Amino acid sequence: MFARLVYESFRRQKRRKLLAGAAITLGVGVATAMIAVATDIGDKISRELRTFGANLVVTPQEDSLDLQVAGVDLKPPSDGAYLNEGDLPKIHGMFWHNNIVGFAPVLPVAVNVGGKGVTLLGTYFSKQLNFGKEEFQTGVRLIYPWWKVNGTWPDDNSQDVLLGERLAASLAHKAGDEIELAGQAHRVAGVLSTGGAEDDQVVAPLAVAQSVLGKPGAVRRLYVSAVTKPEDAFARRDPKTLRGPEFDRWYCSPYVQSIAYQLQEAIPHSHAEQIRQIAQNEGTVLARIKGLMLLIMLAALMAAALAVSAAMATAMFERRTEVGLMRALGAGSVSVAAIFFAEALLLAVLGGSAGFAGGAMLARVIGRSIFDSQIAVNVVLFPIVIAIAVLVTFSGSALAIRRAVKVDPVYALRGEA
Repeated sequence: MFARLVYESFRRQKRRKLLAGAAITLGVGVATAMIAVATDIGDKISRELRTFGANLVVTPQEDSLDLQVAGVDLKPPSDGAYLNEGDLPKIHGMFWHNNIVGFAPVLPVAVNVGGKGVTLLGTYFSKQLNFGKEEFQTGVRLIYPWWKVNGTWPDDNSQDVLLGERLAASLAHKAGDEIELAGQAHRVAGVLSTGGAEDDQVVAPLAVAQSVLGKPGAVRRLYVSAVTKPEDAFARRDPKTLRGPEFDRWYCSPYVQSIAYQLQEAIPHSHAEQIRQIAQNEGTVLARIKGLMLLIMLAALMAAALAVSAAMATAMFERRTEVGLMRALGAGSVSVAAIFFAEALLLAVLGGSAGFAGGAMLARVIGRSIFDSQIAVNVVLFPIVIAIAVLVTFSGSALAIRRAVKVDPVYALRGEA
């Protein structure tokens, strides 16, 4: 009899149930899409933000050591120490090497061009490196995609150079011309535009700068672009104070601090630290996007709950005579409420299942249109979505059901309630 009452309710009130089901489906669908995107968005947004440049810088360890006595800096003046270029491929042997988007070594050298003192910046443009049997490519073209060249990019094994656009304008040089650096002629492959200090510099393959400086294999700084996880209180802890499982958890999490720690392990006599204005802003952007998604999800679920509440309230008003008859025949409040909650549960399961399927499709559309990649919706999410649908449906139905079970059967059967 119980099952028949529930069945008849759906059969006789198709429009009301369809309206409530559509509200649940839409609300749960949006919630499913937001949850799926939020759980898969971290790496995708982090990789998108990597187009804004490096978030880590590695310098020689000696540069980070301060020698002070009574507040007086006794560190001897020098051009600083250097990293060894031969150690750079070791980065590919790190635990989080798959999170390294790319890196670019730099070696600035003071030179004279056309009677004007300028900086020659040696770096990798698009260098092919080997680590063991693996090959990988790195350089400024990978980590600074906004750098533009009017002409052609030099080959890393060539003697060609780039002129910053402001420097090229002041020297009246263009692509194809020649300039002299340390007594040697170099062809200008193109004019570089970065919007930064490089526009006033000569940018050349690293080997050219090393040759001019007379220090083969020397690297002054290394800029690294890595996909990282936004830092939290645990990420900011000093690894020297961590022991056992805590250190393993910190070391095996892609925090910018733990990747910096591993860079120091991979490159001898180095010091790595985050470029804070970039790393911190990435975490802020990611947190705000996730917060926005949470608000959208809550708004959709609240709207669904209100729509269910309105539909159930109308349905209960139309069924007041039925409720009065059940109460007159001896049905208690619990029995009457159980029938309506069973209807709500069935409605939640059906609407939640449809919403999960629709949300999965919406998540894929968001992934393709915004991130140009696939967003996977894990099946483990299905019971969570159904639980959310049940919660939303019960929340929207509770008030209407409470009023229904308190109906006085006398007035209800007389049509006065």
